[in-house]
Amino acid sequence: MIVHTALSKTPPPSMFQLVTDQWTEPFWEAARAHRLVAPRCSACGLHRFPPTPFCPRCQAQGLDWVTLSGVGKVYSYTIVVRAVIPEMEPHLPYVPAVIELPDAQGCRLISNIVDAPLEDIRVGCEVHVVWDHVREGVVVPRFALGAGGS
Repeated sequence: MIVHTALSKTPPPSMFQLVTDQWTEPFWEAARAHRLVAPRCSACGLHRFPPTPFCPRCQAQGLDWVTLSGVGKVYSYTIVVRAVIPEMEPHLPYVPAVIELPDAQGCRLISNIVDAPLEDIRVGCEVHVVWDHVREGVVVPRFALGAGGS
C-alpha cells in the first residue's frame, strides 16, 4: 500500500508584494543573486535583523551585509490547512516559519518551509535556503528540510 503524505507548499506569488527601502534593498539584491545575507553593525559587529536605521547596541547607522551559509534551524512554525481566502486553497498546506540563523548571532528570519512532509517538520530541525523565483526580479528565500547547500 502506498501512503501519500502532504508536502508543504509555496504560497501563491500574488500574495507576495515586495516593497524595499534603503535598509532592505541590499537583502533583496543579494537574494536575486541567490545569496542569503544579514546586516551587521559596522561599528560594534552586532547582527540586526530586520535591518534598522540604528544599531540597538551602539546606535551607529553603518551596516555591512554579511553572506550567510543558508543553513538554519526551525525556531517556530505553524501549518496552515484552511484557506481564509479562495486564492490560497491550491497552495495548502502552507508552513510559515521563523528560522534561526546561527551564523548571524541567532538572528531570525520569517519565511516558509517548502516541499517537506508535514510530519517531518519539528522545532529545532535543520533547514537550508532554497530560492523561489516569484516573478521577474523578485527572488524570495524559502527553506527546505536538511542542511543541504543553496
